[in-house]
Amino acid sequence: MRLLIVLFFVFSTAINAQISCSPEDKIRFEKKLAQIKNLNAHSFGDTLVSIGNSFLGTPYVEKTLEIGQEENLVINLRGLDCTTFVENVLAFSFLLRSKTTTFETFGNQIKTVRYRDGLLNGYPSRLHYFTDWIRNNNEKGLVNDITADLGGVIVEKSVNFMGTHRELYPFLTDEDNFNAMLAVEKELANQPLCILPQDKIETVETKLQNGDIIALATSIGGLDVTHTGFVLKVKGRAHLLHASSAGAVTITEEPLVDYLRKIKHNTGIIVARPK
Repeated sequence: MRLLIVLFFVFSTAINAQISCSPEDKIRFEKKLAQIKNLNAHSFGDTLVSIGNSFLGTPYVEKTLEIGQEENLVINLRGLDCTTFVENVLAFSFLLRSKTTTFETFGNQIKTVRYRDGLLNGYPSRLHYFTDWIRNNNEKGLVNDITADLGGVIVEKSVNFMGTHRELYPFLTDEDNFNAMLAVEKELANQPLCILPQDKIETVETKLQNGDIIALATSIGGLDVTHTGFVLKVKGRAHLLHASSAGAVTITEEPLVDYLRKIKHNTGIIVARPK
């Protein structure tokens, strides 16, 4: 993968957080805004997929949030992983809906969806586990977890990958961060984990809508979700619009049902519908 070399700068804003980004990110923000500001979509879901489509070809880059010595609000529009793709698309969509189009407001939207209760308070305040991300944004009124309504079932599983793989996360060398994440995982153990099994997805495909957020559940120990993206309907079939680790933001060639069958360890999906 081509190495991206950029000059980062950090500045404080009225959103009570430090923003880490490059000058190019602010330029890309303005270009993106000009590209999407006149969207005339039929629904919020259509707005989401239109904005998602505007990112097609953007390189996949992992660990874009793991920079610096402390947790900052990272805005990176040059390279996306699956979660930051979802977050950026949501933030731009909420920005259009609010009719406030400043970079600061965009940063505030990112902060709201990325952090527990919208408050940036160090590394553990980031919603690292995507089921936690869905649950907290459901509580904020930003998405609605519809997995159970689609026929999802409760599964018993420990979600503790970060606590049991501390060496993979540089920020967890700090004892306070590590102990705080253990506390997060302990709380997650008290929350139900509802998954729509893989063999039921095809039967409810017609109920999936443009812009629904799809999280891929996994049998890998300690993990809840391995990937995420948006539903995009093509000729009545649900496809996945996502930042693919294969290289860039793309749309699956085959329908979601067929795409999932090829993914090792996939057990089903979790579905959250943005409000």
